[in-house]
Amino acid sequence: MPLASEEAVAHDVRPIAAPDIANDNDRARWRDHETYKALFVNPWTYMTGAVVLALLNIALVAATGKGWGVTTSLAYWGAWIWQAVGGDPHQWAYFAEVKPAFNAPGFNLLKDAGSLTNLGMVVGALLAALAASQFRVKRIKSRRQVAAAVLGGLVMGLGARMAFGCNIGDLFTGLPSMSLHGWVFMVSIFLGAAAGSKLLVKYFI
Repeated sequence: MPLASEEAVAHDVRPIAAPDIANDNDRARWRDHETYKALFVNPWTYMTGAVVLALLNIALVAATGKGWGVTTSLAYWGAWIWQAVGGDPHQWAYFAEVKPAFNAPGFNLLKDAGSLTNLGMVVGALLAALAASQFRVKRIKSRRQVAAAVLGGLVMGLGARMAFGCNIGDLFTGLPSMSLHGWVFMVSIFLGAAAGSKLLVKYFI
């Protein structure tokens, strides 16, 4: 009887592995398909990327009445965090004069189109990396790398608020709108990037 039971168990277990192997093979063939590679693995051409981004920005304007922007919503996030720990950002001049929408009753993350777009970009980037099998968790190499990232983030954040936008709001959205502000921003960001690159190479790499 024990032998019969063992044979029955073995007989029940063997067929279960076959579908798993078949599914893995199907998944591998699916990922190796040229269409899949063209959409999710291989880099798109600049023309393709530009057209897709333009169409998405048109859809965003049609849905929200505003062009694509990033850093204004990040300022909102910082203010909401400050409010959560007991601060009162509603009295800040930036929100009182420049972005009064922040002080509107009931305004929150779910009612801010920019915040939803930012979250969508993060999730989309993660899904794209996973689809291309390129997701990696990289180890921080040195303290200099951390210092460069923190300092660069602070300077970029300050610059984005002083310029009332970043390379998305001021360039990608500003230039097609024929905004003089966008053209001035374009010249300034190239000069700043050139200077920043030299400082990065000299002090942090």
